[in-house]
Amino acid sequence: MRKITTLAAVTAFAASLMSGTANAAPMPAVPHPWDKRVKCQSDDPEGRHIVTRYGNSELGWHHFTGRHNIKKCSSLDAALRDHVDRDDHHGHLEYDGVVIETGPRPRQVKFTVVVQYTRKTTDGNYDAGRGQKIGVITAYCHNQPGNKCPAWAKM
Repeated sequence: MRKITTLAAVTAFAASLMSGTANAAPMPAVPHPWDKRVKCQSDDPEGRHIVTRYGNSELGWHHFTGRHNIKKCSSLDAALRDHVDRDDHHGHLEYDGVVIETGPRPRQVKFTVVVQYTRKTTDGNYDAGRGQKIGVITAYCHNQPGNKCPAWAKM
């Protein structure tokens, strides 16, 4: 038995192939792609090895360098070398620091480094991988517009 296909059926099938609707499985969306490579690392007084990952626009180095104007690993190290200032006992740690400028016009700015010392973020959107920690989520200055550190601080 020979099957006869109409021109309309062939045209409809070809159109569905070109539009991607012919039994096409949807591509899985990556909710928050992020770069897990390590940019900076430090150890706190309690022996925690804390990394700063390149991350993306939501967390890590790429997040806070643009948004909060902190561009040096040494700025993070200054805060991380001291004891934890706030600990929720679920892996969320906060370390405070101060940048001081001396001279004829002395000034200072307080800043905070926020660390997620667990494999995954609280919302479960990010996973550092087996045996790894998320690390520094963000860092920002206090009492500044948009929590952006001032240029004079050279952070």
